[in-house]
Amino acid sequence: MTVEGTWDLAISTPIGTIDATVDLRTQDGVLSGTAHGSGEQVALRDVTFDGERLTWGQSITRPLRLDLAFAMTVDGATMTGTSKAGRLPASKVTGRRRDA
Repeated sequence: MTVEGTWDLAISTPIGTIDATVDLRTQDGVLSGTAHGSGEQVALRDVTFDGERLTWGQSITRPLRLDLAFAMTVDGATMTGTSKAGRLPASKVTGRRRDA
């Protein structure tokens, strides 16, 4: 199973649901990506995919300046998991792959 493609995410945070988009691509055997949301685009760090487990880190500045760690489980065209920012409680994340 490949995880490459465009994913629409919904992140349930204490300040409300935040919609984001993640684009994942493999180049020269390395999985990488970018995230778009809240009016900014950021590169993903340390993207790993092992079977069904997808993890990455990213820094954002909107709506707050945070360093996020995502831990997701991919099942076909859906993913579920959490986003964690330091000592803050984990936020539930759901995602769906866009049709190609």
